[in-house]
Amino acid sequence: MIFGLLKMFRNRGPDTAPPGRDRPIRTAELHAVKRVPLKGPYPEPHETALFGLGCFWGPERIFWSIPGVWLTAVGYAGGSTPNPTYREVCGGLTGHAEVVLVVYDPSRLRYETLLRVFWEHHDPTQGMRQGLDVGSQYRSVLYVYSDAQRRAAEASRAAYGNALSARGYGPITTEIADAPSFYFAEEYLQQYLAKNRAKCCWRPFGTGVPFPADLRKPG
Repeated sequence: MIFGLLKMFRNRGPDTAPPGRDRPIRTAELHAVKRVPLKGPYPEPHETALFGLGCFWGPERIFWSIPGVWLTAVGYAGGSTPNPTYREVCGGLTGHAEVVLVVYDPSRLRYETLLRVFWEHHDPTQGMRQGLDVGSQYRSVLYVYSDAQRRAAEASRAAYGNALSARGYGPITTEIADAPSFYFAEEYLQQYLAKNRAKCCWRPFGTGVPFPADLRKPG
């Protein structure tokens, strides 16, 4: 059923989805923590990954703290409205998920390590929600940029699904798909928890089930 709902959200027609805009919305120039250009250029041979695991504030902070991550950014992906705003995405009609863009150095950090962090920091069985956050924008998604990322993502989903099942959880609802267009979120949303520490209301909705130890590779 979850995948039928995903298809429905992707196929929002012009009568329901906001029309969007031709130009990107304004965002930050620099990463508020790492002080590097948010939109690049990114160093070679760095690679890109894209994760959706509920509200993007907390996950972004987790990812930017990992050694080997060059940059993170929050934004929107997987919908039909070009260059959407936060308000439009939260309205539930654009079809977009809240996602975190991660640019990392593959010589220092494996994609598989990022996948472990992804699985362990949300509940991928909840469908169109994470905890009290309900809506299609909070769905669990893995957007991949290469065949290698797809193979690793699918293998990790199968392995973590088995681990969850052994602990009594239902099936994983996480979608794995080729990376669509990524739209940077507004400036005030980038690295939000670094700018608004006193207003931190985010907490992880992980299951507490660790990723299988025999698949945890170093790096």
